[in-house]
Amino acid sequence: RKEVDGTGWYRMGQLLLKIGQFDEAEELYTALLEETSNDTDKARINNKLGDVKYDQGRYEEAMSFYKTAFQIYRKALPKDHSTLAEIYNSIGAVHNNMANHSRAVKYFETALKIRKQALPSTHSDIAQSYAWVGAAYNNMGEYSKALEFYEKAHKIYEIALPSNHPSLAKSYNCIGGVYYSMGDYSKTLEFYEKSLKIFVKALPSNHPDLGDSYASIGAAYSSMGDYSKALDFYEKAHQIHEIALPPNHPNLGNSYNCIGTIYYSNGDYSKALEFYEKAHQIYEIALPPNHPSLATSYNNIGQVYNATGDYSKAVEFYEKSNKTFEKALPPNHPNLATSYGKIAGVYRDMSDYSKALEFYEKAHKIYEIALPPNHPSLATSYSNIGQVYNAMGDYSKALEFYEKDLEIANNALSPNHPDLAISFSTIGQVYNAMGDYSKAQEFYEKAHKIYEIALPPNHPSLANSYNNIGQVYNAVGDYSKALEFYQKSLHIFEKTLPPNHLDFGSSYACIGAAYSSMGDYSKALEFYEKAHKIYEVALPLNHPHLAFPFNWLGKVYLRMKDYSKALESFEKCLSIWQKTSPENHSYLAIAFSSIGDVHRLMGDYEKALTFHRNAINIQENVQCNPLDCSATYINLGETYREMKDYSTALTYYQKGLDIREKKLPKNHPDLAVVYHNLAKLYLATEQY
Repeated sequence: RKEVDGTGWYRMGQLLLKIGQFDEAEELYTALLEETSNDTDKARINNKLGDVKYDQGRYEEAMSFYKTAFQIYRKALPKDHSTLAEIYNSIGAVHNNMANHSRAVKYFETALKIRKQALPSTHSDIAQSYAWVGAAYNNMGEYSKALEFYEKAHKIYEIALPSNHPSLAKSYNCIGGVYYSMGDYSKTLEFYEKSLKIFVKALPSNHPDLGDSYASIGAAYSSMGDYSKALDFYEKAHQIHEIALPPNHPNLGNSYNCIGTIYYSNGDYSKALEFYEKAHQIYEIALPPNHPSLATSYNNIGQVYNATGDYSKAVEFYEKSNKTFEKALPPNHPNLATSYGKIAGVYRDMSDYSKALEFYEKAHKIYEIALPPNHPSLATSYSNIGQVYNAMGDYSKALEFYEKDLEIANNALSPNHPDLAISFSTIGQVYNAMGDYSKAQEFYEKAHKIYEIALPPNHPSLANSYNNIGQVYNAVGDYSKALEFYQKSLHIFEKTLPPNHLDFGSSYACIGAAYSSMGDYSKALEFYEKAHKIYEVALPLNHPHLAFPFNWLGKVYLRMKDYSKALESFEKCLSIWQKTSPENHSYLAIAFSSIGDVHRLMGDYEKALTFHRNAINIQENVQCNPLDCSATYINLGETYREMKDYSTALTYYQKGLDIREKKLPKNHPDLAVVYHNLAKLYLATEQY
């Protein structure tokens, strides 16, 4: 009732906007525009129609209405009139959402200049202008600048407003948001909780702003890895939104999305999908078909299908998202780049590396145009490209891109930002794959120190960091140290994750690998079986990763010389990959080669050759890690050596050696394996 009092139909339109009835608001304002002949009223209504289009995500149309209002006001009002400042802010907000952040800053600063001239220095409208400038800098990744302007706004609010005013609460929330972007989650929580205290005192218990405040705290706990706390706050937010908002309000969709994200992080993909689809149903009713939130919703659903190994479905939803963004946003908007990155990620998971690179490079070109050179998203883009080269075994290229990522992260982020730790970790992974274990450990430990400072002690990222360090110790033969770090990782997962989370499976597999390396095969089998049980519960029946435990078990049985069990495990592995992976996928080559090696050890050389040739036919004709190809060449060499066909054996050994010498450092253990095999061959041919 309060919203309608005083200004009749204009206030009714404002109320319709607040409750998410955008079409009705547009209809009302359009009717009012047709009825009025007064220029000031025309400007005012055009401004309101701009607000409608802005809330619908139709930014080009919003800009058109705002500019029409601006042209009318500019003729009727002096150039420093406060109403012009409002229009400058509106135009700036559109530019901000279209990722034209530098232009947004210009409009916001023009509005600020007008307000400074027209209003007392502690007027709350000046604070609002400072906050708008802060928002633009936050989107540009210039967090210190953002903080500077948000704090200027906050000082004014503290003077101009009572201590429990909602605008003061929103100001705390904005400052908390910058700390969130900076990865300082304890500071984030501090400001979000200050905001919440004011909202609790100032607003009715079911006010939507109170719901938003709970959701902000939920997001902080989610980033801290405290998913139960996050879910608690998201559900509080959701309860308020269900009461306060109409059933198809977009903010209710946002609420479902937040809850879905927690289930996704917990590995409960069916629940995640349930909530993402609830959100999507609301967006389809409430928003125009090309609204960016609808595109984001397609992305969320796509990522669930990607996680469950349904790659065709994932690509389908990511492409729907991409088409929506292409229609809704300018061609160089960062959200469009993010969409390309999602599609690239699926192709990477499918081992279609050329397609993955194609889409990551499309994304990267947009980021280079749209963002400042030290923006964190540009760093992430370099890292994504590096991941593809890493998967392809092109470690020098991977390192080149990871180092570009690190250079930006060092410049753009605070020294203890978790994303900086990720940059160190990825470089550690490359050095680990290259066999440069001291370098790998150096970078993993740099990452770990940041995680220890930036994250709570039971954060899953800290557990993954322990695993990384454990892998280095395992590789250098310090198995007790490896186990120590793997156990630390497992303890964190036990405290923070549901018992059937996939990360448990990975953790058990790491421990199994350590026991296998120690020759304690019964313990290795025990932990691999634990991993297998989790994979069976956590993954759908058609997921390609269900083959991994059979591959691990096969390797243990091979070491135990239990060839029939090894063969059985590798054949199960192959069967899963044949059903779930594209034809000629690199996974199939790995399985063929493993089966071939078992047949060689059983003395069935013809069968061994058949399987190794199946492997090499795939590896020579698709993009795969060259080191996997080198392993198959060496296995073929071993088979021919045992068949006493020494010249053919030498040909394959040399092919395998050539790849390893190009890809690995001179002291890598895998080179020693080939040299040892060659020595056996030369001994057999009396070439002492």
